[in-house]
Amino acid sequence: MIAKLTSKNQLTLPKGVVAQFAGAKYFAVSTEYGRIVLEPVNTTSLMAVREKLETLGIDEKDVGDAVAWSRNKK
Repeated sequence: MIAKLTSKNQLTLPKGVVAQFAGAKYFAVSTEYGRIVLEPVNTTSLMAVREKLETLGIDEKDVGDAVAWSRNKK
């Protein structure tokens, strides 16, 4: 099977490949020995983290503030 790279750096995966990963919407991309490797990512855990942050009332600004604080602490 062949996938063509578009001018916008996008690939369309062949149906035969995608069918083997039913339900996967996100893939981790890496390189290995000169090859591109795609691995399906389970976003359920990511959604669980986002839901927990929302439950705790933590928003993007809070996270940004925490990162800034930790970077300035020495």
